[in-house]
Amino acid sequence: MLGRSKLVLGDKSFKDVTEDICEPLEKLPGKPWLMMFGAAKTTLLFYFGVLFYIAYTGMGTMGVSHPIMWGTDIVTFVFWVGIGHAGTLISAILFLFRQKWRTGIARAAEAMTVFAVMTAGIFPLMHTGRPWLAFWLFPYPNQRGPLWVNFRSPLLWDVFAVSTYATVSIVFWYVGLIPDFATVRDRAKNTLRKNIYGALSMGWRGTNRNWRHYEMVYLLLAGLSTPLVLSVHTIVSFDFAVANLPGWHTTIFPPYFIAGAIFSGFAMVVTLMTLVRIGFPQIKDYITLDHLEVMNKIIMTTGMMVGYAYGSEFFIAWYSGVEFEKFAFVNRAFGPMGWSYWIMVSCNVISPQVFWFKKFRRSIPVMFVVSIIVNIGMWFERFVITMSLHRDFLPANWAVFHFKFADVGVLVGSFGMFFTLFLLFLRAFPMVSMSEVKPCLEVGRDGGGHHE
Repeated sequence: MLGRSKLVLGDKSFKDVTEDICEPLEKLPGKPWLMMFGAAKTTLLFYFGVLFYIAYTGMGTMGVSHPIMWGTDIVTFVFWVGIGHAGTLISAILFLFRQKWRTGIARAAEAMTVFAVMTAGIFPLMHTGRPWLAFWLFPYPNQRGPLWVNFRSPLLWDVFAVSTYATVSIVFWYVGLIPDFATVRDRAKNTLRKNIYGALSMGWRGTNRNWRHYEMVYLLLAGLSTPLVLSVHTIVSFDFAVANLPGWHTTIFPPYFIAGAIFSGFAMVVTLMTLVRIGFPQIKDYITLDHLEVMNKIIMTTGMMVGYAYGSEFFIAWYSGVEFEKFAFVNRAFGPMGWSYWIMVSCNVISPQVFWFKKFRRSIPVMFVVSIIVNIGMWFERFVITMSLHRDFLPANWAVFHFKFADVGVLVGSFGMFFTLFLLFLRAFPMVSMSEVKPCLEVGRDGGGHHE
């Protein structure tokens, strides 16, 4: 349990849990959901328009230029992959460590992972400039004879890492949904609805055999997902670390990126959970302030880890005695694009410090604002790293990155895609795992120990 606090509030019975969690699926959506979905759908349509404009016109519509060949596509790609890490951490690692406080938020966090990775996958394709040739990135037997993909290219590593992570995350998420799909199927009064959820539940009957197989598979998938949390963002960090450029060629990048991914991922979970509590008031008994407080503690901890990494980069650059390394980091903080560095430090290191105070850790408005600030800072962290390219070895090549309409458009639009998918998930799938919440109820209260 969460210390001595209850995991589920309101003295719920098993039937209450089923009614509360199935209600969003069975009733017409409320005004808050409709307003959020309308905004997300509009942004998604705008996103499609910007992507078509970039593909039709060319990469010159974005801010990439010599020597800044990696622009906001790569920045936003790394940002969204990082967002997806909290879902696997909450679901897989905390499940293996038997942390029961994960039960209320695990399902939504898993969905966040799947949708964040789907959103991230578009950006490397757009960055190539010719997304219709994306199939060249896959090493399949082909008619091109001896022409194969370059296995030494970080772009190809990203294809393997993201596709593997997406596949395992989707399977893990889906397997956890099967018992709840069966519950929705059994409650369905509409034939089409019953058939759809019947197919999704894969013939689940809740027998002892079903549960034994389910628990075994879920445990195996949790064990398989756990190393992916470390490996995927390590590979993404290699996009930078395997280069010989000053400021990039450093061994701290893998753990530094992983800490940042957990940091930004948990911040996004807090953002989503506060919105879910507004749109679906009955869910407040399952996604409690205690859950949010624990996540705020993790945000504060990982924020200090990221701050330590920022400081150690300067120390190592100084200790190395390499003039180019020292210049790279001094230029990040005090060069012409130093404004982005200080936005990053302010958002990622300073803002989470308010969570030292319990009053702020348990304040919905404070945690909502801080979670958004943290993700702004984490986007700028990737921006700062990528924009190190603006000072080359040759002063004649020096330039400054200028945002263009397409850069801002794809960034804002990607949130439209993410939130559209997430809001549809809230209406189509049980947002909290009934099969995991019910064992956490205290048996012995009225109706608390009996199935509906």
